[in-house]
Order: sequence, then C-alpha cells, then structure tokens
Amino acid sequence: MTVTHTQLRARFASRLSALYGQEVPAYKTLVEVTESINVEAIERVGADAEKLGSIDRVTAERHGAIRVGNEREMSQVAAIFGAMGMFPVGFYDLREAASSSIPVVSTAFRPIDAEELAANPFRVFTSMLVASDRRFFDDDLGGRLASFLDGRTLFPDELLVLAAESEAKLGLDDAAAERFLTLATNAFALSEEPVDRAWYRELESVSAVAADIGGVTTTHINHLTPRVLDIDLLHTRMEQRGISMIDTIQGPPRTDGTDLLLRQTSFRALDEERRFRESDGSIRTGTLRVRFGEVESRGVAATPAGRDRYDAFLARLDSMSATEREDGGARELWSAMVPESDIELLDKDLAYFTVRATGREADRGASIADLVRSGSVVAEPIVYEDFLPKSAAGIFTSNLDSEGSRDSGRDATAFDALSMEGVLGRTLHDPHTLYSRIREASIEEVRRVLRLDPESDPAVSV
Repeated sequence: MTVTHTQLRARFASRLSALYGQEVPAYKTLVEVTESINVEAIERVGADAEKLGSIDRVTAERHGAIRVGNEREMSQVAAIFGAMGMFPVGFYDLREAASSSIPVVSTAFRPIDAEELAANPFRVFTSMLVASDRRFFDDDLGGRLASFLDGRTLFPDELLVLAAESEAKLGLDDAAAERFLTLATNAFALSEEPVDRAWYRELESVSAVAADIGGVTTTHINHLTPRVLDIDLLHTRMEQRGISMIDTIQGPPRTDGTDLLLRQTSFRALDEERRFRESDGSIRTGTLRVRFGEVESRGVAATPAGRDRYDAFLARLDSMSATEREDGGARELWSAMVPESDIELLDKDLAYFTVRATGREADRGASIADLVRSGSVVAEPIVYEDFLPKSAAGIFTSNLDSEGSRDSGRDATAFDALSMEGVLGRTLHDPHTLYSRIREASIEEVRRVLRLDPESDPAVSV
C-alpha cells in the first residue's frame, strides 16, 4: 500500500512536533496554550472563527524553520521536501530586511494545490547562508566558512535516494515510508556532537544566525510554529505562564475585521545546554541561545495592490516614534489605509477570495462584489500561506543577543529569485500566481453555474 505525499507530509509534521517538544519543552506549553485559545475562539465566535480554515486544519497546522549552509544543501533539502508534495514558493532576502546581520536568503516549501493545503498545509521556511557576501564575511573567513560547509554532510545518501523515489512514484510503500520518515526526522534533530567553541564564536561575532548555520556540523529545527486564532490573547497567556515573549507582534496591527496577511510572535530564545570543544581539545558544557518558539495568526492573502498598501504602511510606520505607535498610531494608520470588511477588500481588489454561487437569481452584468452584496454569490477568503520578510527578520532579530557586524561598503553578492531557482533545480513558484489560480478556478465555476458571458461580464476581472 502506498503512503502518499499528503500522508508523508502529515506524519513528518507530527514527528517534528514531537521531536521539538522533547528538545524545547516550552514549545509544548505554547501548543497547549494555542489549542486552548482556539477552542475558546470557536465557542466565542462560532462559525466565523473558521472562515480562514476549519478548526481541524488550524489545530494540526505547523510551519517549521530550518537553515542550511550552501547551494548543495539547499538543493538536497528541496528534494526531501519534494518527496512530501512540498514545493518552493517565494523568495525572501533577509540580508535586506533587517538592520542587524542576517546573511541569508530564503524560500518556503509548502503544498500549492487547494486540496493539499486543506488536507495538511505544513510549510518550512528554509534559509541558506550566503558565505560569499563580503559585507558579512571577508575573503579569509568566507573562504574558511565555504570549506567547512563543503566538508560536512547533513543528509545521508539513503534519505536522498528514498526522497527521489517518493517524488518519482508519488509516495512510498509502508516500509520505505517508515525509513524515510525516520531518517528525515533524525536529520533535523539537535546533535549532541561537541561544538568547536572558537569557530562558533568567530562566526557569532559576525552573525548569530551564521554561527547557528555554519558553526556546527549538522542542521536542526530552528523553530516550529502552531497557528492561533487570537494571537494577542496568546501573548498575554504565555506571559502568565511565566514564559517571556518578544516585545511586539510582527506584521499588521490587529483589526476588528478580517486580518490581512500574517501576524507572528514568539517566546524568547532559551539557553540550551550544549557541549563545546575547547582549543586544548577538552570538552566542556555551556549554553547557546538560538532557538525559540514562534506562533502565528494567518489572515487573507493580499493581492499585489493589497501588498502595496502593506508596504506603504510599513514605510509610514517607520517614520513614527515608539510613543506614537504605542498610543495606537499604528492601528489608526492601518485602519485608514486598509478596509476591514471582506466586501471592501474584494471590491478594491486588495485580497484574494474564492467565490461560489448560492443558487439565488443573479444579475449577469454585475461585478463579483455586487453579486456578493445581492447574495447570489458567496466570497470566502483565501488563507495567506506565505511569509513576510520584515516580520521574519523581526522575529530573528528579537531573539538575537547582538546585531553582529556588517560592512555595507563591501560588495554584496547578487542573489534573486532566479538565482534561487537555479540553486533548487526546480520551479520557484510565485505566490500571487498560485493565489490567482485558485481564485480564477472558482470564478470559472461561478461563470459556468450562472451562465455569465465572459466577454461582457465585469465579474470575471475581479
């Protein structure tokens, strides 16, 4: 019997969650608080709480984050996720998204079809170190870092062979699936191998993120993220449980209407006991603070026009003082720039929705928004499945002990979406194309059911 990509993905997400809970006990508390708040939200709000996904989906939902060191490792991890029906979506350059030293570029691996997202939307934000970027690493350190990364093996050959088989055959038999999941989970477990203290500290002086990636011989889960329906309440509840949270919730402010895009927060990185190899060869115990527990609240996916509003909001927010923001200025600014109701977001083409006919008589010349207002069509928001560079950088930065070092006068390594696609050796999907495809499929079905004329009907150009 074949274990499908969907089943492999769900089982892998569950195993990673169990592993991370063992490694970082505060993550278990985060999941407990998240699940209790989600139950409360359903009881308080009812069906509206599930407009952006059923409670079963939200409860099971996770996103992970991992970091790799070079192009070979990035290509290999793409094959491992491809074996579970996860595809690279979007390009994120965190080098440009933060003032602190974060020398990585990233993509996210996730399902791309609506049915697969509904079944299990597990996604992994995956960052790759850019050791050639001389703003962070001079010729000497960059060369030694590249040699170190070239000499390590993150993923065993057997895992990569099974990954290729699963991708080719759309799944694995029971025995092969069990072996694949065991190897894949072990590949992301925190290693007990001693860390070379001098090497780690040298990289850490440039960037704690660089040290976490290139200062060790393995990779690991950097954080694992459940989804919550009330992130503001969660922030308070976690503090009440004695777990220190970062100061702010990243992303758009809370509104009384439909949330747009993504809001994130995390508990602060905790001291984790690690073994270190000293310069004299002795092994001593110490601690590192690199891993944290993130939680997210997902809203409706923004169209290019909606994303422009968000970017304009960020630009204006940067000019505000901290006092202005704390006094409600951020929320007032957001409310002035972005409507809160579904119908306004739809009417102004600021967010993606699917539509379906209700069976009521329809005006065939009306716009989608007017058909929704009349009750002939129902609009349902499409969940934002991706990430925000500035929010990701904000989470990373909030959990660093120092900003590291960076010489902006040196040459930057050019790296963009096409570069990432070349590294991966597979299509890098554009998020807007994926959301549009889901939206247009629903419009086509409404057009068919209501027998709308595509030549004259303005509804098809939502």
